[in-house]
Amino acid sequence: MPTRTVLFVLFDGLQSIDVSGPLEVFAGANRRPTGPHYDIVTASLGGEPVTSSGGLRLMPDVDLADAPVPHTLVVPGGHGTRKPDPSLIAWLRERAGSAERLVSVCTGALLLAEAGLLSGRRVTSHWSVCGALARRYPDITVDPDPIFVRDGALSTSAGVTAGIDLALALVEEDLGRKTALTIARHLVMFLRRPGNQAQFSTQLSAQLADQPRLREVQVWIADHPAEDLSVEALARRANLSPRQFARAFTAEVGESPGRYVDAVRLETARRLLEESDDGVEQVGRRSGYGTTEAMRRAFVRTLGVSPGEYRRRF
Repeated sequence: MPTRTVLFVLFDGLQSIDVSGPLEVFAGANRRPTGPHYDIVTASLGGEPVTSSGGLRLMPDVDLADAPVPHTLVVPGGHGTRKPDPSLIAWLRERAGSAERLVSVCTGALLLAEAGLLSGRRVTSHWSVCGALARRYPDITVDPDPIFVRDGALSTSAGVTAGIDLALALVEEDLGRKTALTIARHLVMFLRRPGNQAQFSTQLSAQLADQPRLREVQVWIADHPAEDLSVEALARRANLSPRQFARAFTAEVGESPGRYVDAVRLETARRLLEESDDGVEQVGRRSGYGTTEAMRRAFVRTLGVSPGEYRRRF
């Protein structure tokens, strides 16, 4: 099998882990007995050293002008994407289309968008820039929730470690699940978070209610997912009528009690599948699902995989 060239674009102000994380995944494949599988190349404008946002100095292999045509082109994110060098944007506009796979990590999507490479595509990026990305480039469909999105030959990921998840998915596509699993184990990573897994946990992504009694209900839900979490039961805990409770909860938390409970139960089930030895049926009961089939439907609807398949990926 011929080696695939993976080209990492370097520039001042990049986030170093956006490069080093995915790079270690591809390098891990090269350490397999069947390797090497990837020719890993780093390049910058003029072949000049670059400094990451954290102060790490990186020496590229080649000048971007002399870089080989890659199979996979990886564009990292970082503070340097906010005011990019026009010469870098011009290079991307001219050369990125020649790659068989185009990949951005974190806010690297901003560079691809500025180069006109995301028009009509579905993408994601770091949660903090998704709103601005959608407003500035209305011809792009920006999904702020998944950790990575694959749209044909284009792949975009959320922030920081999501680039590692995306790289593992690409290696799995190229070399199979067994190789990707071995690399993930060496990196002490789960293999692999589904691309449509949310960037945040339920408790982080939802708003925290201002009213103390509603905050207490949120805590109760998280600690007791298998209890009766109907609107009527939760309203009694908040000492409100069901109608008052539903309206106040939705206004302060940003979603209805039912949707919030669904998200907490799904997150609980995911965590139990990852961390415990409980069978799927027991996980369903502990997470508050009435039946195993109800849990399966929730997993397929939200994550695109069954509970059993989700466990096998971790």
